[in-house]
Amino acid sequence: MSASAPASTPSIQAHAPPRLARLLLTGAAGGLGKVLRQTLKPFTEVIRLSDIVAVTPDGPGEEAVACDLSDKQAVHALVEGCDAIVHLGGVSVERPFEEILEANIKGVFHVYEAARRHGVKRVVFASSNHVIGFYKQDEHIDASAARRPDGYYGLSKSFGEDVAQFYFDRHGIETVSIRIGSSFPEPLNRRMMSTWLSYRDLTTLIEKSLFTPDVKHTVVYGMSANRDVWWDNAAAAHLGFVPQDGSEVFRDKVETQPPVAPNDPNAIYQGGAFTAQGPFGD
Repeated sequence: MSASAPASTPSIQAHAPPRLARLLLTGAAGGLGKVLRQTLKPFTEVIRLSDIVAVTPDGPGEEAVACDLSDKQAVHALVEGCDAIVHLGGVSVERPFEEILEANIKGVFHVYEAARRHGVKRVVFASSNHVIGFYKQDEHIDASAARRPDGYYGLSKSFGEDVAQFYFDRHGIETVSIRIGSSFPEPLNRRMMSTWLSYRDLTTLIEKSLFTPDVKHTVVYGMSANRDVWWDNAAAAHLGFVPQDGSEVFRDKVETQPPVAPNDPNAIYQGGAFTAQGPFGD
């Protein structure tokens, strides 16, 4: 009886992330866009970068298209050939309604109409905590809580969530609406100790939002594993998002800041100072 050949040792392969052929990132010239154009590259063969200002491609795998979101035809051309959209584009702070209207309200409608026409079935929508900004900081809410926008910006993000729901119900376009808290390298004040979302956790959350099957329209709060939180993500557990960072490591630094007055919106409302900005033009 001949000796049998030794069993081969199975090869161990590193887990390769899922990849899209072409991912559209709007708002690519903004603060988060500049970060995500780098961190989302492993998930796509080509990342199409867009903003109202010109963006310069940085090497292979990037392409850039300047686009005004209020221009319907330009947005339709922008979306053509894309497999998924991460929609950050628009005004990201409280501004007069007319400015918000063009970029954030017309813009989100144009993005979804273009997705419908070009067969794009997955959108990650950068919503905001300002959709629920008038809840008090001692209230704990989940995604089913009634929206309480704290300004024109919050109103536009609330509208965007309605658009996302409508386009799923009518056209089957799935969306994860991320109610981003405060995504910076570190929390800037006491309020952000609860709302902070690290860049690493944001990237992971977008990855989960792009590739988790059957999300329908999911609303998820974008926050890291902070000690004191106001939001419950149980309804978005199917995304499998487990934040790896937390704000507690910055507490000593933040606590050196002068105390916030008890009547300061930053000490009362989840939306902080946004609840007191405007009206504009009086």
